[in-house]
Amino acid sequence: MSAGAARWASEQVLALAPDAASAKAGAKLAAPGPWSGTGAGNGAVWGLCRGSGSKPYLTVVDVAGGSAPGYRCSCPSRKFPCKHALGLLLLWAADGDAVPEAPGSVPDWADQWLSGRRRREEGKEKKEAAARDGERAAAPADPEAARRRAERRAARIAAGAGELERRLADLLRGGLAGAEQAGYAAWEETAARMVDAQAPGLAARVRELGAVPGSGPGWPSRMLEECALLHLLDRGFLGLDGLPEPLAATVRSRVGLTTEVAALLADRDALVRDHWLVLGGHESEEGKVTVRRFWLRGRRTGRMALVLSFGAGGRPPELALPVGTRVDADLAYYPGAPALRAALGERHAAPEPEDAPPPGAGVRGGPASYSVALREDPWLDAWPVVLSDVVPVPDGEGWQLADAGGDAALPVVGTAGARSRMWRLAAVSGGGPVTVFGEFGHRGFVPHTVWSGAAPATAVPLTAAGTGGGTR
Repeated sequence: MSAGAARWASEQVLALAPDAASAKAGAKLAAPGPWSGTGAGNGAVWGLCRGSGSKPYLTVVDVAGGSAPGYRCSCPSRKFPCKHALGLLLLWAADGDAVPEAPGSVPDWADQWLSGRRRREEGKEKKEAAARDGERAAAPADPEAARRRAERRAARIAAGAGELERRLADLLRGGLAGAEQAGYAAWEETAARMVDAQAPGLAARVRELGAVPGSGPGWPSRMLEECALLHLLDRGFLGLDGLPEPLAATVRSRVGLTTEVAALLADRDALVRDHWLVLGGHESEEGKVTVRRFWLRGRRTGRMALVLSFGAGGRPPELALPVGTRVDADLAYYPGAPALRAALGERHAAPEPEDAPPPGAGVRGGPASYSVALREDPWLDAWPVVLSDVVPVPDGEGWQLADAGGDAALPVVGTAGARSRMWRLAAVSGGGPVTVFGEFGHRGFVPHTVWSGAAPATAVPLTAAGTGGGTR
């Protein structure tokens, strides 16, 4: 490809698949047979794929797009990318002869779409930059009205937190056996009251509380733990003025008070530019919304970041970051401690493959990192960590990740999704030490990505944004 851009790894391509069926169908098309007129250059890959009709499908992928890869195919599929785009990218990734470098031979049908897309991308970037500049320069239209709205909402949330405190007290006074007999309806009604109080974070935790009695043996102790955390959050919001600002920001975020992305990105002084390695990605359905999570690590800063992208109404989230690539971009961290969630700002170059694993710690690094983060945010379920030189070890019906020296090990979460990932991880390991990215929390370790010990090391997603499945 021109400008020295490297071909992607097949794992990076498959990470873009909207679902497992598309990935499988794309893999079937990753052979030279159905393709003609293929080429790569000027940040694009193109080709004609023979289908069941008389005319081949025209497929082009913009792999150097400013905001995200772009796809164009004349097939009738409504999935993005479609199986033809995936098959073409897989073929390009695997076979330089099947998709030759031809930067001076971009066909007109592909060039027209690429030119239009890049003009739109450029216009969008200029518009966003102008909007950020405008927001910095302009004072709020009516700061007094905004202050009064914020005060009214805070008062409603405080009333909701007070009501929730009374319900928790009634629960404990009446005994936990009643919670099992009452069923889920009472919890749903309480969650609805928190929604009315404009506290979606409290509503979500109440719904999780309602699921505890059905979680199997030992549920009373888990119920008490969750009640204690919810009580702590309630008291934290009701005493917000007495908290240090980082903890207060965390509490506000936990109850559901959000910060506008535009306002975050408008603060240029707070932007963190780095080459961010995409450590892992995961997609899940949360109600009627599809959520993609991407974990990043800055090469210069060493900072972790979590970037979310949402898709509502059955539409997939817009953001796609291939796992194992490095992105030169600006991030703006949301307020709170520890700082993890961030908004993705301007990207200064297209993602590039990274052929080395990220630096990591031994298995003791997982609990150590989590405990430090938990000290600042007691409601934190898990914290992202990179473990290096670890070996997967079967442990009864579950798994552990052990240091290569065998002197320490971490338990892997015992869900069916996590066990499935461990079989893939073990296949990459082959019994040797590997580097693994995942999340460590009070339930154990959840792996997301593995790098083999061989050079060059390629990231292998164990669960990818776009393929779903498993558990976080």
